[in-house]
Parts: sequence; structure tokens; C-alpha cells
Amino acid sequence: MKLKFIYSFIIFFVLTQSNIAQIKISGHIKDEQTNEALTGVAIYISDLKTGATSNEEGNYKIENIKPGNYLFEYSYTGYKKRVERIFIEKDTVINILISQSVSELNEVVVTAVTRSTELKLSPLVIKPIDAELLNQNSSTNLIDALQNVPGVNQITTGAGISKPTIRGLGYNRVISLYNGIRQEGQQWGDEHGVEIDEYSIDRIEIVKGPGSLMYGSDGIAGVLNFISPKSPPIGQVKTQFISNYQSNNNLLAYSISNAGNKNGFQWNGRFSNKFAGNYRNRYDGRIYNSGFQEFDGSLFLGITKKWGFSHVNFSSFNTSLNMVEGERDSLGKFIFAKPDGLGSTNEVSATDNDLRGYKIGFPHQGVNHFRVLTNNYFILKRGTINLDLGFQNNKRKEFGDVLNPNDKALFFDLNTFNYNLRYNMSAVNSWETSIGLSGMQQTSKNKGIEFLTPEYNLFDIGAFIFTQKRISKFTLAGGMRFDNRNINIHKLILDSLEAPVSIEDSTTTLKFKSSNQNYNSLSGSIGLSYQIDKKSTLKFNLSRGFRAPNIAEISSNGKHEGTLRYEYGNVELKPEVSHQIDLAYFLNSDHVTFELTPFVNLISNYIFSEKLTSVFGGDSIPDPDEPTPAFKFTQGSSTLIGGEIYLDIHPHPYDWLHIENSFSFVQATQNNQSDSTKYLPFIPAPKYTSELKAQFKKAGKNLSNAYIKFGIDHYFQQDKFFKAYDTETGTPAYTLLSAGVGATVKAFDRNNFMNVYISGENLADIGYQSHLSRLKYSPQNPLTGRNGVFNMGRNISLKLIFNL
Repeated sequence: MKLKFIYSFIIFFVLTQSNIAQIKISGHIKDEQTNEALTGVAIYISDLKTGATSNEEGNYKIENIKPGNYLFEYSYTGYKKRVERIFIEKDTVINILISQSVSELNEVVVTAVTRSTELKLSPLVIKPIDAELLNQNSSTNLIDALQNVPGVNQITTGAGISKPTIRGLGYNRVISLYNGIRQEGQQWGDEHGVEIDEYSIDRIEIVKGPGSLMYGSDGIAGVLNFISPKSPPIGQVKTQFISNYQSNNNLLAYSISNAGNKNGFQWNGRFSNKFAGNYRNRYDGRIYNSGFQEFDGSLFLGITKKWGFSHVNFSSFNTSLNMVEGERDSLGKFIFAKPDGLGSTNEVSATDNDLRGYKIGFPHQGVNHFRVLTNNYFILKRGTINLDLGFQNNKRKEFGDVLNPNDKALFFDLNTFNYNLRYNMSAVNSWETSIGLSGMQQTSKNKGIEFLTPEYNLFDIGAFIFTQKRISKFTLAGGMRFDNRNINIHKLILDSLEAPVSIEDSTTTLKFKSSNQNYNSLSGSIGLSYQIDKKSTLKFNLSRGFRAPNIAEISSNGKHEGTLRYEYGNVELKPEVSHQIDLAYFLNSDHVTFELTPFVNLISNYIFSEKLTSVFGGDSIPDPDEPTPAFKFTQGSSTLIGGEIYLDIHPHPYDWLHIENSFSFVQATQNNQSDSTKYLPFIPAPKYTSELKAQFKKAGKNLSNAYIKFGIDHYFQQDKFFKAYDTETGTPAYTLLSAGVGATVKAFDRNNFMNVYISGENLADIGYQSHLSRLKYSPQNPLTGRNGVFNMGRNISLKLIFNL
């Protein structure tokens, strides 16, 4: 009924608009210094998601545009991106001069506010990452590809699972979006990663802090918006093949896509595949049962007409993830359970043959994530409407019994319906205002033989208003949002064999109590951006965010493979409320790029898990047959302070040379606590990154956009950790070396026939443990006395991209 009302509302608005004259935009693009016509410059209207490319004479044309105020983006490799907001009311000729440059601050932002805007004009702290940067750095998954972004870190479980953190906050405190729709894949889990094909992503926008009002509960750390590639200009069809090999775990990956745009009808189909074996490091050798496999497919269909656009995206993400347990024999070899053929198992040591190949062992996860999304944009006489709808099904299965390999110990089946509706009003006295509704409805079922969290229904709804105005050099932006989340938790009774029953008596156990939890709060943001001059910008933003407790924090009761802990929920938890202050200074000149982004985040009712102790001292062990320590969720008031500094020097006349340096730091403390409980758990260590990079627009007759780089990542000692009950341990400092080289190859009459990327990480093969690695708490190696499993050693990556 609600969905029918929304569609009726949209249809009414669209059909009641009178016919509006169609407009043609045309022009030519030249080099500002040489006045030479430029071929292949991309012209893109971000609001309409349409564009064109300049021809051999530098001319371009975009037709069937309605009158309106649009943000135009002109981009060309090796040139400064030009972004201009232009009011179009008739056929218009726009001639553009662009200049060669090594700096690009005027990136278009689509996640930060309700309308596309320039990065320098938004008061929020936002970091855009494009596909070129992702390709130049090797990674085994999408989140690891962000490891060099200041302020962004990863909570990892081996090489296949990474969860993002922004400024020390992760899990449900980070909202992940896929083309503007919330990604819902039970992200409360320690070893639950983000179910997105990395090869389907062209751009990532990172919003730091709870400044975004469009997405509701949870985003008090920030937002990651993963954006698919833009559609080709009208009349073009493109096929691309990507292959990747990585030496450490023998990762083999490929992805093939076909995209086109015929008379406003757009498509992009993709299939991707990954195989990864066991990774290795200098202390553990090859890590038994650390490989993974991934199969993904997606199909995008879209139409752009004079009334706006409508896009539909189908995608299927499927992965099998081995789970490292880390137990070893007296000789330091990994051990695992192997069937003896008599209905039982023997504990055996892994041989060289067991460590080779791409086997899926035990325990392991099987994850299937299906989504269908639709993004719609309607142009009215007075304003525009955005309507986004999505359905997602997430199946997460955990297999742990080698004697019964098809038995699903845990099986979470989550259905989510997302909706976002936004009306962007026409500007009134230069005030651009948007109002909207957004939320989701969820149903989660348990279909396994074990039960960690209860079944539940969730309904989320929020309403917001956002406005912004540019006054001379100032841009003022702010808004408010009210959210309400209701979670209905289902009761679960187990008999003596741990099977669900409907009647409770003296022979049964109450696993989960039924309850109905309701959470609501007001969020808000107000900020100011001041453009000091064309090269520098000063920003200030004050925001309030809200996060309701997730289902695991409220009512978990159990242990599952890979977590290394037994967790108890707490139904008395209150919502987290964040108040954050952000300051930012950006300088972007021809030879220096400088960013300073300090922040203070005050969080009331911060939720974290705390290890429990038994009445006899030592760890509390709920199940002696599986001696895993018990943890319970609790909360307190916390203060996070920190920031990021970034400096890129490209000295004249050596404009091809980049000397990049960055430093990120966050300190997270609980208020009024003892020394052992003073610091919050899972807070990243301070990090310094330095990179020397040479870039060449031309490198011979058939090579262009060539680069070579050398990097150092230094992670400082993390001695500020949650010491109580041995919940965490400190982490020593370590330094990692990296290098990379790449270029675009001209062949077969195509200037960009092939892109080559060769990169190396941890070149010195340092044995280290990240403070955010969960394998750090695996069992001790009896041979060496070292605790836990170490991170990946030296890794060389070769990536080839063919543009056909």
C-alpha cells in the first residue's frame, strides 16, 4: 500500500507537468595553453547522469535537455577537471578551455548532500577515490583497496574478509551504499564483509563523520558510497576485460563487461570471478584454510529521456570464505580435523599438499547476496524528484562439521526492502532545499541448526529537510532529520536436542526472549564552507548522529566459527548519540596540495563488547566442550579526537614528480574509567604514509599516462588499548615498503587498448600483525611462542585491463 502511494505520487507530479521545450547544448573544448582542440574529453551532467565526448575537432553536443540549473563536469586525463554550475534556459553554446594540471580538487560529490555539488563547496569532509587509484594499489578485496586513504582502516579476518572503519569507528557505525542504496548484509558480524564486486566499482566517495542526513540511523562514523561506472556517451559501445594475478596467495581473478548507450538506452553487463589460495608470511608459512572463491554477476539497464532517467541494477555476489582457526602442533604446523572413515575424526597436521591449491575446507562460510535496485530522477517544472527503491536478499551460511559437510551450523536469511524519496525544490533566493523520506523494512530468518541471534522484523523510517545557499565566497548548508526504528524480536525455545519447539516446559531451554524494541532520535548538521581564494578553502561543520543497537548487540547468545568468542546481547542498551565538530583546510595549487582535517567526536552510550570473568577468576567459558571466552555488550560515554594531514608536493619545473605524505591519528577514550578500561577496543594505530611518484603523460610512441612509485607505510605502536580482562593486547610498530609501475598501451588503433598495473606490497616481507586483525587473537604457535596468526607477507600483483 505504501509503495503504491509513492508511485501514484510520482506519476501525478510527472503527468501534471506541461510540455517543456527541449534544449541542445553544444560547444568545443581546447587546451588553454596551446589552443589545440582536444579529442575524447568527457562532458558529464551529474544530475542527469548523461553526457558526451568531444570529437576529433574538439566539438561536442548533448540534446533533449530540459531547462534547469545543472552541474557540468569536464574531465580529461592529465588535465585539471573543470566543474561549473550553469543555468540552461535555451539552446546554449558552451566553449571550454582546460589546462594541464596535476591537481584535481573540484571533484563532483553526490553522497554528501542532496544535490550534486563541488567538493570544495560542501562543508562536509569528503574523500573521493577513483578507479585509477584503486587499480594502482593491489588488494585482495574491495575494502582493503582503501588502506592508503587517511582516516580509513580495516578490521580483517585473514585475506578474504575486511570491514571498513572511519576514524576508529566501524561495524554498523559505517553505512555502505551501492549506488545510493544502503548495503544490508548483516554487517554486525565480526567476519561479515561487504558483498560488492570490486570490479564493478568505478568510484568511491567517503564521507567522514555523521554529517549526512540522507541515510538515517547508523552512519555516525561516516558513509562509503560505492558507485558503478558512468554510462558511455550516446552511440558508443565498450567491452572491457580485467585480469589480476597476485603472488602471495596465487590469487587469480578476471572480470568482463560490455556497456553501451543507444538513443538514450543504456546497459552494462558484467561477470567476475576470483580464486585465492592460502596466504603466507615469514612466521607462519602458509596459513591453512585462508583461501576463498568469489563469483559475481551484474546487469545495469537504464533509459535517459527528456523527463529524466530511470535505472535498474541487478547483481549477484557469491563467495565461499575459509575461516582460519590457527591451532598448531608442537612443530608449528597447522592442524585440522580429518574424517577417519569410521564416523569420527582424527586431528592431523597440514602437509604441503594440504596448503596448496584453492580448496574450500572447514570451517567456512557461504555468502550469497542478491539485489535489485532502481534509481529514478524526474524533472518537473518546479524542482526534481529522486526515487530509489531496492530489494536485497542476503544468505549467510556457516559450515563447520567435516563429517556432515552439508550441515549448516548457522544460516541467516535476511530480506531487506529499501526506499528513498526526495523532492528537490527549485531555488528560492538562492536557497536550494530538499525534503525527503527514507528507510527500510527487514525480515531475518534462522535456517541453520545453531542459533546465534534471534529471528526478527525491523521497520525503519526517517524524514529530513536539507538546505544550502551560496553567498559570495561562503556556502552555508544544514538540515535536520527524525528517525524511528522498530525491532520485533521473535522468541525461540529449544528442546534437549537443541531443536526448536513451540511449547516451553521443564525439559526445554529459552534461547531468546521475545521483545519489541523502539528507538528514535533527532539528527542534524550545520556547516559553512569559505572559499578563501581559488586555491584554498576553509570548512566548519557541526553534526549530531544517531545509531540504534543492532540485533547482535541486543540479543546474541552463542558462538560461531571465526569469531573466537561467545557473545551475550544486552536488551537494556540505549541508542548511541554522536556530536561531532569538524574543521578542514584545503589548499590546491599548481605545485602543492595540502589538507588538514581535525575532528572531535563525543559519543553518548557507546556500545562495545567486554570480556566476562568467571566467579573463580579467569575467563568465563559458557561451553566447556568448546572453550571460547564469553563477552557481553555494554556501553559508556566516549570521546574520539584526531584527524588527518595530507601534503602532496609537485615542484616546478618537475611537475611530473609527486612527493605525497599523510598522517592519520585517532584517540578514543571512555570517560571516567580506570586505566585498564580507559581506551576503546579496536582503535587503529597512528599511521604515516609517504610516497614518491613520477607521472608522465607520454612515455614513447605507444605508452601514455605512465607512472612509477615507491611508498612507505609506518604504523606506530598502539599502546592505548582496552586492557581489562585481556580483551585486547598492544601492538608494536612496523614499517611496510611498497612500489608500483604502470602505463596505458596504444595498439590496434586504440589509444587505451591496454592498461598495465604492477604493484608490490610488503616488499621487505615483514612479519607483522595489524592492531585490527582478528587473527591476532588466534592460538599461540607452540614452536615459536608467538601468539596469533600474522598478516600477509610480500605480495606482487599484475593487473591488465583491455579496452576493446
